[in-house]
Amino acid sequence: MASPFWFPMIDIHSHILPCLDDGSKSWDVTLEMCRLAIEDGITHIAATPHADDTYSYSRDHVRETIAELSDKIEDRLTFSIGCDFHLSFENIEAAMLEPHRFTIAAKQYLLVELSDYGIPPQVSDGLFKLQAAGMVPIITHPERNGLLQRRPERILEWSRSGCLVQVTASSVTGFWGDTAQRTAMWLLEQNAVHVLASDAHDHKHRKPILSEARDVVSMRFGADIARTLVLDNPEAIISGRPLPRTRQGDHGTGARERLGA
Repeated sequence: MASPFWFPMIDIHSHILPCLDDGSKSWDVTLEMCRLAIEDGITHIAATPHADDTYSYSRDHVRETIAELSDKIEDRLTFSIGCDFHLSFENIEAAMLEPHRFTIAAKQYLLVELSDYGIPPQVSDGLFKLQAAGMVPIITHPERNGLLQRRPERILEWSRSGCLVQVTASSVTGFWGDTAQRTAMWLLEQNAVHVLASDAHDHKHRKPILSEARDVVSMRFGADIARTLVLDNPEAIISGRPLPRTRQGDHGTGARERLGA
């Protein structure tokens, strides 16, 4: 039965391209991921392979792979190019020289991944440098970061400073565990989530599915908020426009107490 909250969706964070990083391992997996995304109601995907010390990032190679994928699926999905940008000194320096090498659709928005092992005070300086160079950092899946789960108020600080926040759709539905789910819902309550995205890596476990989280958010916060997070804001991001709704309202007080962290 079709969801009563159905509307098309855009996924701005996906490791759908084969053999570029720890995402899809083959064309067969990629094609099945595309089938699942189409079935779910996703119409556009930003392909965002990792750009870090483990995986070198070539925008030209990504562009060639997307062209091949579009042919294989007969253009039933449209794609943008981006990357999952690890916030390191070397990456920041490279992005300041060539911002459009890393940003989504060569516009101003940049997915930024923070380390799970340490978040030094200099992180805020790095985010500021990216902003000063004209980029808008989108902090990816902070609700899954164990360090930020213990200090979620830092996420609010970055949101207030002009960064955007992307929560993984499957965190909302509990796939990443109770703490990630609780943190994701708390961020939603604080009006500190700007985008839901799949961060899909395969067709079995980390799938390109947004509808389940869309429905949860629709029931808890209203269909207008859900549409903002999976369609309106993602569409603005890939188009390089200001977000129609930033959701940076009153973040409240007593943050850690309400979260239960």
